[in-house]
Amino acid sequence: MNESSEIVADWGPFGRPLFDDPDARALSRVGVVDVGSNSVRMVVFDGAARSPAYFFNEKIMCALGAGLSETGQLNPTGRTRAVAAMRRFKQLADGMELPHLTVVATAAVRDAKDGPDFCAEVLRETGLTIHVVDGREEARLSAQGVLLGWPGAYGLICDIGGSSMELAEIEEGAVGKRVTSDLGPLKLKDIPGGRRGRKAHIKEVVERLVEEMGPQRDRLFLVGGSWRAIARIDMMRRGYPLKVQHEYRMSIKAVQDTAKYIELSDLESLRSNCGVSSSRMALVPYAADVLARLVKTFKPKDIAISSYGIREGMLYEQMPQRLRDRDPLIEACRFAEAKDARLPGFGKTLYDFVLPLFPRADHQKRRLIKAACLLHDVSWRAHPDYRAETCFENATRAHLGGLRHTERVYLGLALMHRYSNKRQGGRFKALFALIDEKQQAEAEILGKAMRFGAMLMVTNKAPLGQIQWQPRKRELHLTLPQAHADLFSEVAQARLNSLCSSLDATLDVKIQD
Repeated sequence: MNESSEIVADWGPFGRPLFDDPDARALSRVGVVDVGSNSVRMVVFDGAARSPAYFFNEKIMCALGAGLSETGQLNPTGRTRAVAAMRRFKQLADGMELPHLTVVATAAVRDAKDGPDFCAEVLRETGLTIHVVDGREEARLSAQGVLLGWPGAYGLICDIGGSSMELAEIEEGAVGKRVTSDLGPLKLKDIPGGRRGRKAHIKEVVERLVEEMGPQRDRLFLVGGSWRAIARIDMMRRGYPLKVQHEYRMSIKAVQDTAKYIELSDLESLRSNCGVSSSRMALVPYAADVLARLVKTFKPKDIAISSYGIREGMLYEQMPQRLRDRDPLIEACRFAEAKDARLPGFGKTLYDFVLPLFPRADHQKRRLIKAACLLHDVSWRAHPDYRAETCFENATRAHLGGLRHTERVYLGLALMHRYSNKRQGGRFKALFALIDEKQQAEAEILGKAMRFGAMLMVTNKAPLGQIQWQPRKRELHLTLPQAHADLFSEVAQARLNSLCSSLDATLDVKIQD
């Protein structure tokens, strides 16, 4: 039997955990700095490399690219702030004992006459080498950042910075054609002719981009702070209940309506209501004009916000292919289980136990069931009165890649029912409506199955027993090994009865001799 068949036999379709392998451990804490036209940000990734947590994430708004079109130089005040930021980041990296801090600079530094002098100053002051990337390389790294969160994704990546906007196509996990443009908000501010002149320029540039990229009617992934600010405004306009921006979806009509809403609104009131910084809000009207033209011209089938971009792309760049191919959701949940569960490894046993309840589950549903089983016990330290809420909040708000908003709610509900028979509404009630009643009922069944299975949690090696579910007859058959007979207590029986009630099933329990 070769290694791949052993993996399938031992671990199922998701393979064995990789977060503790040497290749992954080498990426367990990685620091990157992105010197952009509008901001300078340092991110330190930690944990499961395939779906990392943000150990440190700090942004300083420097506006290096402000006035660049007129002067050809970096903004003097912004340059001073950027050098100070780099000194701070270097000291922080040393304090964290990071093995290496990778620094890249994009449009403002590559276009400015004094860009090389700025890089030399940073090197003198901090010892850090800034790698200045061209537009096509910036597009590639941003596209790789999207692939970190969506393995196997396909569509068009649009990354907007302060001084440029890049497009890249992705298909089957690979980056294809890439182009760059000057459609960054800081440059659009300097276009003559007011808004009419600016919109004419945007239209001309986007039409050229269409010629270079060809038809792109699949998903449009939006990367960049200005796009995320527009998403926040769209959420507020729609009264959308889940404020996680990653994987937030918009339609072409929603983009057009929100662009009009921005045009007619008082920006200061909008900024205050949406929690957007003043410096970011000043750029939003320009970015909104670009986005409205993009969706009108490319006509994507849907639009998704990506919180992952060039910084995540630099992490992805360092990954071996076998790690890139892994499901980021499953790897993150495995890491959480290993770190926080009382009995690491039991999630796999629990998954095998509950899966027969979902005979028609496709791969997407199976990965959610797997994730729930891996996370079913990681919140045990929370106060018993709040464990159900803690589970739901963690699932719906955590940094997790490869997870749609509807899937977050499904996962959260399943984990909520892991600790509570009843659905606790309150402040989460509005989120439940993001999935239909059938999905809510299914999440409840999964949660109650895990709630019962946890009563048998004494080892992560021996099987718990066997469930046979006959949905047409509404019959649930449970066979338990003799070794677990004493674990089938009154409380366990009550939890099993609650599961049967949710299934609307009759119950038959057998203890093997």
